[in-house]
Amino acid sequence: MQKHELNEILHALKQYSGEITGKITELEERMDERFDRLETKFNSTRAELIETQETVDFLSSKTMQHE
Repeated sequence: MQKHELNEILHALKQYSGEITGKITELEERMDERFDRLETKFNSTRAELIETQETVDFLSSKTMQHE
């Protein structure tokens, strides 16, 4: 191979590497967004479950007082 051909191949590989790096960065950003949304949903569900448990505890105590 001639030096010119090697330079062309090297240039193409650098360009391809840049494209791959860009795609990986894009995927990481999308994953971060989705994990943030999942975390928000999970925290909301956790809060609802805590409130439900508090209500059940309150109603159970009232039921025990009336029996």
